[in-house]
Amino acid sequence: MFETLDGYCERLDASFWSEPVNAVTNLAFVLAAYLMWRRTRGDAMAGALCLILAMIGLGSFAFHTFAQVWAAIADVAPIVAYILLYVFVANRYYLGMRLWPALGLTALFVPYAALTVPLFAQLEWLRASAGYAPVPVLIAAYAVILRKSAPKTAAGLALGATILVVSIAFRTIDSPLCARVPLGTHFLWHILNGIMLGWMIEVYHRHRLAGAPSHG
Repeated sequence: MFETLDGYCERLDASFWSEPVNAVTNLAFVLAAYLMWRRTRGDAMAGALCLILAMIGLGSFAFHTFAQVWAAIADVAPIVAYILLYVFVANRYYLGMRLWPALGLTALFVPYAALTVPLFAQLEWLRASAGYAPVPVLIAAYAVILRKSAPKTAAGLALGATILVVSIAFRTIDSPLCARVPLGTHFLWHILNGIMLGWMIEVYHRHRLAGAPSHG
């Protein structure tokens, strides 16, 4: 649990501040969480997403400072929680499913990821980010499904998927470009993801404001 990890270009040693830019840019998550919490105050589901978004920033900060196994877990766990909760939101509010079917479809994300991550890992250039690649594909799938019933929501999801693809690209090229860009590009993954995850909460908020019905 306390083994030191070194997976990013900016890190040169095992010291706490060896990744200052990667560490500080996690403020993007916390700032996005705060702004969206202010904007969506009173909506419990949006509030839960904002809380998890802030935890993503804190967990990633821990990982890019302590850089140990336990910190890697603290980094990834909130990301998984955000994905699962947002998939539930999509099923419940975008597709209009009742509670238990929405939960059941959300649970299918686990086998979906288990099947698709190894496929993306076959792409050598993407291998470092294969674990994230299924997410923009899934978001795009929801956008396609909603293109007629909720076109504005579909457009918002499509934009979110696009931002995430660009973000994954910067995460992926961090190591290959290290010799030319000593700072690395991972910090752009943080900034773009903060924007993207905040935007996804905004998409949900706008969908609800548009008069989406509640379900029993």
